[in-house]
Amino acid sequence: MTVMSGTGGLAEQEFRQGRADWMEIRAGDLATVLETAGPRLLGLLPTDLGDRTLVAAVTTARVAADEARAQSVAETVNWLERLIPGGPLHDLEGAVRELRSRLAASGEPALWSWNAEGWEELLLWWWRWVQPGTGDPAADFAGWRARWSAEIPRDGEIDRPESMPRRHGRQLLTPAEFFADEPEPLRLLAQAVLDAPGIVAAVQDAVLLREEHLQGAGHLVWLAEQQACVEQLEAWRRRQQATGSEATRAFLVELSEAVKRYMSLVLQPVIGALSACERALLADSKHGARRSATDYLDAFLDAQEQPGENAWLDERLGADVEQQAREHHDRGETTWHGMLGTVPVWYRVVTSREERAAALAYSGKPSTSVVRVRTGTTTQSLLTDLFGFGGPEDEQEEWYPEPGIEIAYDPDRAFDLCALLAVAQLGHARLEFLVRRADGTFQRLRSVRARVRRDDTAAWRLWALKVLSELVPDPEDLADSIAREDDDGRDESDAADARTRADDRTSSGSGMSGSRLRHARDGLPEALLGKVRSLLRKAENAGATEEEARVYLAKATELMAKYGIEQAMLEDLTEPERPADRIVDLYPPYVKEGRRLLARIGYEMRCRSVYPGGKANRHRVHLFGFEADIQATEVLFASLRLQMLEGADRADRLHRPEGEDARAYKRSWMLGFIREVTARIGAAQQAARAAAEQRTEAEGEGRDGRSVALVLADRTTVVEARLAAQYPKLNKTRPTKFKGTGYWQGVADGRDADIGGPAFDEEGQAPQLAL
Repeated sequence: MTVMSGTGGLAEQEFRQGRADWMEIRAGDLATVLETAGPRLLGLLPTDLGDRTLVAAVTTARVAADEARAQSVAETVNWLERLIPGGPLHDLEGAVRELRSRLAASGEPALWSWNAEGWEELLLWWWRWVQPGTGDPAADFAGWRARWSAEIPRDGEIDRPESMPRRHGRQLLTPAEFFADEPEPLRLLAQAVLDAPGIVAAVQDAVLLREEHLQGAGHLVWLAEQQACVEQLEAWRRRQQATGSEATRAFLVELSEAVKRYMSLVLQPVIGALSACERALLADSKHGARRSATDYLDAFLDAQEQPGENAWLDERLGADVEQQAREHHDRGETTWHGMLGTVPVWYRVVTSREERAAALAYSGKPSTSVVRVRTGTTTQSLLTDLFGFGGPEDEQEEWYPEPGIEIAYDPDRAFDLCALLAVAQLGHARLEFLVRRADGTFQRLRSVRARVRRDDTAAWRLWALKVLSELVPDPEDLADSIAREDDDGRDESDAADARTRADDRTSSGSGMSGSRLRHARDGLPEALLGKVRSLLRKAENAGATEEEARVYLAKATELMAKYGIEQAMLEDLTEPERPADRIVDLYPPYVKEGRRLLARIGYEMRCRSVYPGGKANRHRVHLFGFEADIQATEVLFASLRLQMLEGADRADRLHRPEGEDARAYKRSWMLGFIREVTARIGAAQQAARAAAEQRTEAEGEGRDGRSVALVLADRTTVVEARLAAQYPKLNKTRPTKFKGTGYWQGVADGRDADIGGPAFDEEGQAPQLAL
């Protein structure tokens, strides 16, 4: 796309073709989600519905829309049984639960709850548009509607939005072409403004910022470009009008009126004729509140643990929800909020027979408000009804006893603000009524979709975004902020450390079940300790050159890593080496990546790490390990962090694709770099361990038959026991996502990084640079 400056507009045929190309690509993306997240359901889809890719895409969007509407699994199964021949013979319920549990984790924005219904409508329309007919349109339409058990958009403006300007006698035009019909002064002025280098650059920048949110829709990019042209014309006109003479201001008013005519006669008719999905994409791509909402919600969903298949069982609660119900009930609380996949949920524990009867008797008719949402401000917003907007007062009826349900969102919690933002985007929440059984367990009484007034959604969105922008200015830091909100000692590490923690659990339990903590015998040879002390003193000597200090420090690092093995085997039982812990402070830039690097290095060096909770500790890592291992970790981290920052800057200059955000590219490069260098450190440690095993066997010294691996497992168990004593609860996070393209370049550059290889010969005499 180029900025339109008299070079010709987009013809109707091009607009239509751009839309068709985009639909084909997006249908393929959604079909891929079904292939990976719901293979059982994909295999059951009939072959007589036309293009299989498009049918899979429609099915995926419909299941996601059912979830967004708080429909049960059974309701989804009902229409699938009519769609799929012999449907009742298959385990459709299990297939639907499988797909629902994986939708949010797929990372596909079209399937998020606040987008799903729009995509369902758009894909159903597109399926009908490309489906071959029998020659009887009415019969075809009736058959399609019965098969899908849904209203399929038919004819109307959605089919040909590009034809809408014809109602006003206009074609699809650019502003320059439109002004060709205006009086010459306006035409020449508009042409000059649109051709100005500053205006052209501003329009290009505006389009680039919106393209990501438009999901590759070329026809929408064209509309966004025209909107940007109009905005720049108006901005130029306002600047000139502020300082111009009276005659100039009068002329500029005429220019403003001409711009408004272009908007009303050309752009608005096309935008108004688009599907709800396309209009939402175009609106959400704009700068400001709506774009920010998308950014925050993207990061928020990426940070959340997604529910498993048992969360979609209609007859009973998921284990996590039941645990929440028990905890809230024990505290005397009856309401709370959360997220079920991408659907905001309000939970209510029914505590009386009257409440139970009222909830069960609710028929879905318009009712007076029963839910009050407290947003931390003085203003309290009320829901108007459940299952739809309320009608006249005389048609409403009370159905829920006072005081009703109150849901509170804390302005100091990023999770609460994002959950409220999700409610505002979706326009409703899933209201779950729960009851406590006689045996103390909980069951679901009823699920209801509680809709919200439009003015409330607008107010909540603005309030949540305002507070979020102050609490977490960069959405990329959202996951860390949410993790820090729990001050009970849970691990708040970012997503890239989740694999490390999982490996920690595996290593501590592998082959050690039922074994007691044991210490190796004998002490560390004094000569070895003296050698390390001497190297460290030389490295710290003010008279040493930078090159010499680096050589001494590298050799000390190598020996310290090796001593972690030897010392465990030679410890004196009377005075064994004890595990230690240390808090390490990190500093900008790229603190998150620095924390990940330190945690990963520590893991390979037999240490364990926790990110302490609380705002004061947001840039800290708490390391646990034996002293020699902690020292080795810190030395390696200091070197590799500098290499990482310098390497990221170098890769940004040499390899970043034109137009890609520098921060995103550097961050993705760092993730690849961290992966490679820590893998190399781990391989070096394994090699040192194998060498120690061979040396022990060759020397024939008595070790009670204990291998190096077993000794290290004992050390690991001691370290983890100390960590568990201080942090009894640890929280896992999902794997991180990144937008940049520098990951594999980071892996490649990590292969050449200096990880402190041998710097001296075997006798420790001739110094040479570490490679």
